[in-house]
Amino acid sequence: MAQQATLLVVDDEPINIKVIAEQLKDENYRIIMAKDGVQAMTLLEKSPDIYDAVLLDRIMPRMGGMEVLKNMKSNEMLKTIPVIFQTSKSEKTDILEGLQAGAYYYLTKPYEKETLRAVVKTAISDYNRYKSLSEKAKKTVDAFTLMTKGIFEFRTLKEGYNLATLLANVCPEPSKAATGLWELLVNAVEHGNLGITYDEKSQLNEQNQWNDEVERRLCLPENISKKVIVNFDRIDNEIKILIKDQGKGFDWNSYLELSPDRAFDNHGRGIAMAKMFSFDSIDYLGAGNEVIAVITAKK
Repeated sequence: MAQQATLLVVDDEPINIKVIAEQLKDENYRIIMAKDGVQAMTLLEKSPDIYDAVLLDRIMPRMGGMEVLKNMKSNEMLKTIPVIFQTSKSEKTDILEGLQAGAYYYLTKPYEKETLRAVVKTAISDYNRYKSLSEKAKKTVDAFTLMTKGIFEFRTLKEGYNLATLLANVCPEPSKAATGLWELLVNAVEHGNLGITYDEKSQLNEQNQWNDEVERRLCLPENISKKVIVNFDRIDNEIKILIKDQGKGFDWNSYLELSPDRAFDNHGRGIAMAKMFSFDSIDYLGAGNEVIAVITAKK
């Protein structure tokens, strides 16, 4: 049985917290409530390891949502917990400020029940995967840290997950590298080899059917032999990882930066987040079915 996820809901309006709790009652979350940012930070700092996501109002007395977010990102124990902003502010500059500060998603009041449920579920799922990747990266066989070159092939999500943890262990900061590698590897499978479009993934996430659809497409005759090829190369203090899928490519330009236009979608931040937090650079080649990620070890 899966462990019950814990969600911290922060809002100065009791009715808003009540509505959120009602909308999420079927999800079996443990919901802890805070009436403002000061109380939220007290709860987070007291028990940093119990929370799986924070649903945060942006405008509150005493301490607003942006200050809470910045405090969390500067705290080693809290910085990886996904923050979902719920706000009535929908100006692009405000949204971009939150995204650049590390907000996971935005929800504009009022929002639909299904949208809230999908976003919270995705945030918690991604956080659990991050924790799992980080733990597994720490346990990878130490001999692989001696690797300077390697060529790998994989086709399934599970194989990509295992490869992400393996390669992350060779990097200077395995936890940071693991999440970025996972984003690029899963993108090569789902959008590259399997041709799942952006809109299709939005719908699949909302219906909680993304993983099932990936598994279904992996078994289709036209996809059964498709692979993702990964080249690992380390020279001195620089690591280069080339990832190539067998898809048609995609228009990657708009995904390298966080976009306010996608702030309310239930996905679409992975590449930009990988560029910001996991790698020193990400460069797509040609049509977009090849990407080079670079990590430079600090001397």
